[in-house]
Amino acid sequence: MGASLDAGIEVEELAALAAGFETAPAGKVVRWAIERFGRDLSLACSFQDCVIVDLAVQADPGIEVLFLDTGFHFPETLAYVEEVRARYDLNLRVVTPGPEADAWPCGTERCCALRKVAPLGRALQGRRAWMTGLKRSDAATRAAAPIVEWDEVRGLVKVNPLATWTDDDIAHYQADHGLPVHPLVSRGYLSIGCAPTTRPVAPGPSLA
Repeated sequence: MGASLDAGIEVEELAALAAGFETAPAGKVVRWAIERFGRDLSLACSFQDCVIVDLAVQADPGIEVLFLDTGFHFPETLAYVEEVRARYDLNLRVVTPGPEADAWPCGTERCCALRKVAPLGRALQGRRAWMTGLKRSDAATRAAAPIVEWDEVRGLVKVNPLATWTDDDIAHYQADHGLPVHPLVSRGYLSIGCAPTTRPVAPGPSLA
């Protein structure tokens, strides 16, 4: 018998699932996660797009969706969140930082730790697993991200159904399914984070 992790799953099973899901449709991975963990699963979404939300609510319309409101998002991002919330009647939980973040505005040394990492950790307390829209193509540091993995920091199973997708895959899915697109994408913002530290990375009209 293999080593059992806190979420009631074994190391060997996670490794086998990660390998088996490499060629599986993202929807199948989402369904597995929802069937396996039920209400002990939350979806954390940055709302750069809503593909992972679309896949998740097809399998479970009531799944908890977490949005980390750092206090520094573009107004367009907040409007997009509300558009997606209304479209799916989302079970949306907006997570905000605690007062300890006030001294660390966007771009400062402890900003991400206090405005993203800590609030997410608090929001996931009591869960056995969480799901993300992470893609390997997002950054070099994510190039080897498994589709299913053990999150050592939080003691949870982490599920990345879109790990193998590219930006083109996202765009095609959005077009094929008529999904709303973040308004800043057409203005050259292909990676959308907090307003003070995000710049266009593709040709497009400026924000001026």
